[in-house]
Amino acid sequence: MFEIIFLGTSASAPSIHRNLPALVVKHEEYRFLIDCGEGTQRQILQSGLGFKNLTRILITHAHLDHILGLAGLLSTFMRWETIDEMEIFAGAFSLERIRDLLFSVVLRGATPPMPIRLHAISGGEFFEAQNFTITAFPVLHRGSDSYGFIFAEKGRRPFLPERAEALQIPPGPWRRDLVDGKPVTLPDGRHIDPDSVLGDYKPGVRLVIIGDTGDTDGLEEACHDADTLIIEATYLQSEADMARRFSHLTAQQAAELARRAGVGQLILTHISRRYREKDILKEAQAIFPETFVARDFDQFQVKRQ
Repeated sequence: MFEIIFLGTSASAPSIHRNLPALVVKHEEYRFLIDCGEGTQRQILQSGLGFKNLTRILITHAHLDHILGLAGLLSTFMRWETIDEMEIFAGAFSLERIRDLLFSVVLRGATPPMPIRLHAISGGEFFEAQNFTITAFPVLHRGSDSYGFIFAEKGRRPFLPERAEALQIPPGPWRRDLVDGKPVTLPDGRHIDPDSVLGDYKPGVRLVIIGDTGDTDGLEEACHDADTLIIEATYLQSEADMARRFSHLTAQQAAELARRAGVGQLILTHISRRYREKDILKEAQAIFPETFVARDFDQFQVKRQ
């Protein structure tokens, strides 16, 4: 299961109720900050999340409304908070801009209070934990090296305790090995194969996050069968020409992608203050009913039934 906490859901500039883009993805002890608009450090405090374990930051692209908050976040870490390190994952062009912002503007030659590690991504899997992976894929947005991210739990065969009880398998290392797919020999000499206590294979949860993009062509494969798709909806279809000019999506385009890709639910963000939220929702739900418009501090759980 993944948990999502939206910290900023506005497009380009903050509004009274929406801060600039940022969200946190949680999985067990892991936390990932996706984008970091100006004021994100205050949003983290106001959300009650705190800064513990928030050491990995994924950047969708280098536009200022998605990275300026890194300066404030680093300043906060330098003066008020203690973390072991800061890791930032982004495309090569984005990292150049981030390096200038952090090292030339904020630090100005000073030694950072913690290691700052900048990791260039170019598509493909770039992070693996025991139970999930993160994969990057390119999206098109005004020439910047922009990326979307797939958080994918690893599939598994569930352990069936009733079968273990019927076979009188004692608790302990034997059950742990069977869960890991290893055959075991019990103290009484019996050999037990994992198939005896494991159920059918179940695919893991898939969460897809896309920042700014002006084109959905080629995104179906990345979004296919996702349990949740988070994507921008900066414009309404009545201003599709303007959306195309500035390389953004309409709510209708986002919903059409969700329908084609067969996702479980669609969460729209990057909302322009030029529109009413209910109009964004109405346009998308007419095509894809399982649509939500995120607000700052909204929380969602992503799990497969």
